[in-house]
Amino acid sequence: MPARTTGRVAAVLTLVAVALLGSAYGLGRSLVPDPPRRDSGVATSVDGAHYADQPPEPSADDRWGRTSESPGLPQASQDEAPTAEPPAADGDGPFGSRISTGSPQVALTFDDGPDPQWTPQVLELLRAYHVRATFCLVGQNAQDHPDLVQQIVADGHTLCNHSWSHDLLLGKRSPDQIRADLSRTSEAIRAAVPDARIAYFRQPGGNWTYPLVSVCQELGLTPLHWSVDPSDWQAPGSTKIINSVLTATGPGSVVLMHDAGGDRRGTVEALYTLLPELQNRYGLEPLPTGTT
Repeated sequence: MPARTTGRVAAVLTLVAVALLGSAYGLGRSLVPDPPRRDSGVATSVDGAHYADQPPEPSADDRWGRTSESPGLPQASQDEAPTAEPPAADGDGPFGSRISTGSPQVALTFDDGPDPQWTPQVLELLRAYHVRATFCLVGQNAQDHPDLVQQIVADGHTLCNHSWSHDLLLGKRSPDQIRADLSRTSEAIRAAVPDARIAYFRQPGGNWTYPLVSVCQELGLTPLHWSVDPSDWQAPGSTKIINSVLTATGPGSVVLMHDAGGDRRGTVEALYTLLPELQNRYGLEPLPTGTT
C-alpha cells in the first residue's frame, strides 16, 4: 500500500477513536444524578421532597371561600416568628385552649357571624327555648351588622372574638399582627356595644399556635376550642347534625356550630330538636364571662 494511503487510513482511525471516547464520557456523565437544587432558598432533595424551610401551604379548609391572606396583614417571615414557647393556657384543649364548660351543663357556640339571614333565626330559637349561648364574632361582620351584636348582648349571650376576617393562618403571623387583628375585632364589637365583655378568642379552623395563645393571655382573652364538632359548616343536613351532636355530647361539652359563612338552613332546623333534647339531658348555659 502506498505511504500516502497508509497515512490517510491512520488519520481516519484516530478521529473515530476520539469520537468514541467522547461519547463514552458523555454517557458516563448522564448516569450520575444531579446534586440537590436550591430554588429561592428552599432546599429540594433528589426526589423533590421539601425540607423544613419550605413556606407553609395555605389550608384548603377555607369554608369562607376566601384566600388565607387577610387585608392589611401580610404573611410574617420566619425571622418575625418568636421561638420561645410561652406557658400554655389553663384548658385541656390544643395549646391549653378551653374545651369544657367546667360544669355538667353544655355550651352551644356559634361561629362566623353575625349574619343578617341566619343569626336572627338562631336568636329567635334560643329565645323561644330560654337558652343562652356563646357567639364567636368575626370583626368585619360585627362592623357591618352592629344591630345584631346589640341583639346578641341584649339576650344575654356570651361574646367571643373570632378574628377580623376569619384568617385561618393568623397564628403564623407576627405577634404584632396577631395583636392588631384581635384588637381591631374587639373594637368593632365594642363600637356596637361599648360596655361589652369579650372574654374569649376562638382561632378560625382551630389552628392554634403558641404566639396566638401568648397574645390572648396578654389581652385577657381565654383561648376557646370545642369538644363536639358536627361539621355543620359543610351543610350535611339537619339529620346528620342532630345525630352527630347527640352522639358526641356529654356533660360539660362545648359544641361548635355556625350561624354564618354559608347556607345554615340545616343548622337552624337541627336546633328545633337539639335545644329541647340537650336542655333535658344536661342543661344549656353560656360560657361564663368572669368579671368586667
